[in-house]
Amino acid sequence: MQIGPYTIAPHVVLAPMAGVTDKPFRQLCKRLGAGLAASEMTISDPRFWNTRKSIHRMDHSGEPAPISVQIAGTEPQQLAEAARYNVDHGAQIIDINMGCPAKKVCNAWAGSALMRDEALVARILEAVVNAVQVPVTLKIRTGWDCDHRNGPRIAHIAEDSGIAALAVHGRTRDQHYTGSAEYQTIAAIKAALRIPVIANGDIDSPQKAAQVLALTGVDAVMVGRAAQGRPWIFREIAHYLATGQELPPPTLTEVRDILLGHLHDLHAFYGEQQGVRIARKHLGWYARDRPENAAFRAVVNRADDAASQLQLTGAYFDGLIAAAAADRVQYPAAG
Repeated sequence: MQIGPYTIAPHVVLAPMAGVTDKPFRQLCKRLGAGLAASEMTISDPRFWNTRKSIHRMDHSGEPAPISVQIAGTEPQQLAEAARYNVDHGAQIIDINMGCPAKKVCNAWAGSALMRDEALVARILEAVVNAVQVPVTLKIRTGWDCDHRNGPRIAHIAEDSGIAALAVHGRTRDQHYTGSAEYQTIAAIKAALRIPVIANGDIDSPQKAAQVLALTGVDAVMVGRAAQGRPWIFREIAHYLATGQELPPPTLTEVRDILLGHLHDLHAFYGEQQGVRIARKHLGWYARDRPENAAFRAVVNRADDAASQLQLTGAYFDGLIAAAAADRVQYPAAG
C-alpha cells in the first residue's frame, strides 16, 4: 500500500487509540510487524499544545518512518495550523480523526460528529491538505447512525479533497463499539475510490484479517483493541497473509521479555510515577485472556515503583516458565 512517498508493508496497521497508542506502544507494535502506527489523537487547539499530555503525544523522536500523527478538531483553519505545527515537529503523515465516537469528542462536534456536516468535512479536508506538503489521511465511520450511513459520500469528498488514504471503521457513531462491525459499506467505499482504503473493526485474528481483505478488497487492515496486551498480533497477521500459515503463539519467555521491555520504555518515557501507573493497564491487558489473570494482577498491582513493578512481573513469569518446564519433564512427549 502506498501513502504518498511511503510504502506501507506489511498491510496491517495499528489504529490510533487515545490513552493507548503512545510512543512506547507504537514502537513496540512496529517492531512486532505493524506496517504503520498513528499517534494518539492530538487536539488542534493551540492553547493545549504545551500541556504535559500534548507534549508526550507530540513526541516522535527516535520513531521509525513514516511518522503518522492524528489531529482532531472542528475548525478548518485551526486544523490546518495544527497540521503545519505537527509537520514542523516531525510528522510525515497527518491523519484527521472523524471516527472517534467518544461523547466528550462528539459533543464538541469533533471526531465522528463531523460526519453530520458534509460541507464542513469538505472545508476541513481542503484546508488541511492545502496546508502541508505531506500526505493527509482520514479515519471515518460508516455513518452517524443506521439511517445515515453516509460513509460513501464522505469517502468521495475525501478523495476529491486530495486525501491520500482512507480508514473506515465498520460501525456507525451511534454503535460506539457495540454489536458487530459490518464490512459491506467498506467494500462499497473501496469499489468507488482510487485511493487506498483500510478496513477497521473487529479484526482480532489472522483469519479474520484475511476474511475482511477478501470480502472488501481493501488495501490493508487496521487493528485496534485486539492489539492491547497482544502486540504480536501484527506479525501473526502479516505471516498468515503472506504464507497462509499460522505462527505459533509466543512462548512465556518471549511474552515476559516483551512485557518487561514495554515496562522499561513506559518508565523512561513518562517518568517513574506516571509510567508505573500507565503500565498497570497494559499489565492487565497482557493477562486478560490468560487463566492466571486475577492472580497476576493481584501480584503486579502491588508495585508502586518501577523497580518493584519490573521485579514482580519478571518473577511471576519466571514462576510460570519454571512450572511449564516441570510439566514437560513430568509428562514427556510421546515417542
